[in-house]
Amino acid sequence: MPAPTLQGGGVIVEVLAAHLPAYTKAVVKGNRGALPVPLTLGPSCVGRVIDVAPDVFHVDPGDIVLDTALLDAGGGDEVLVGWVGLGGAGAGSERTDRMRAVWRDGVFAEKALCAKETLVKLPGAEHHPDPARLAFLPWLCIAAAGLHAAGPLTGRDVAVVGATGQLGGAAVLVALAEGAATVTAVGRNEKALDRLAELGPRVRVHRLTGDRTADAAGVGPVDVALDALGATPTADATMAGYDSLRVRGTLVLVGGVRQDLTIPYGDLMHRRLTLRGSWMSDAETVTTVWNLVRAGLLDLSAVELLTAGLDDPAGALELAERTTGLGFVALVP
Repeated sequence: MPAPTLQGGGVIVEVLAAHLPAYTKAVVKGNRGALPVPLTLGPSCVGRVIDVAPDVFHVDPGDIVLDTALLDAGGGDEVLVGWVGLGGAGAGSERTDRMRAVWRDGVFAEKALCAKETLVKLPGAEHHPDPARLAFLPWLCIAAAGLHAAGPLTGRDVAVVGATGQLGGAAVLVALAEGAATVTAVGRNEKALDRLAELGPRVRVHRLTGDRTADAAGVGPVDVALDALGATPTADATMAGYDSLRVRGTLVLVGGVRQDLTIPYGDLMHRRLTLRGSWMSDAETVTTVWNLVRAGLLDLSAVELLTAGLDDPAGALELAERTTGLGFVALVP
């Protein structure tokens, strides 16, 4: 591909590291939604600003930035640049089609043209000893946005359903960093659960049994349940998270469950429960998470980093597909 050309509202960045999600191979096969092909894939990265358009004022050449990929035109029209996923009702519109036509390519490249709205400056990141590890920041920010939807976490009991996936593992790290009294990691992968248990004494683990009643009892009672599950054959694990809530608890949905949830009206009302949805994150959340990392409250050394280059795309996809929990692949051009 030729080097990107600067355009209005744009920023050219040198890609330092980009997260290669575990499901990228499914995206390439067309199993996760439509893409405006041909395009350069890549939903997010940490990069160094090379050049900015005249109408860009919040970042300058030399700055280290996080590209969130989330381009928001307001009114529910949101797209993930270089990736699958649409905000609002998720159905897309004439306006999202135009957004994707103007901002098509992602960041799996040496250099990328990014919309100014997708970039958040990371002060001090130029001194971070391992930029590739910062590629996990977008997952941490998505998890944090979901947790923040339930209010402050300090001193509260939190459960992460689907904790053995990458997003769930990120949520465990964020909940610990933000002062949760306990974090219950819920999942099926015993090896990944054992790894999460090693994070500290505040972490509890529950291996899903498939029995909703038993799982709810094993998880709860908790104040916050974050559902980070991917596609599942039933909604039983998600509803076990719902059942595990204390009075005035909150269930937040951030995952990829494709099932409808049957919420009992009287139970939701009498227990004063809250059900929230969360998708992606915003600049404020990115700054909050980055400050946790800078302060040493969120230790990225807990994340198992694997790296891949641009020379073997198929091998990179296979490697990413095998990662789970606190392991992830960073594409380092």
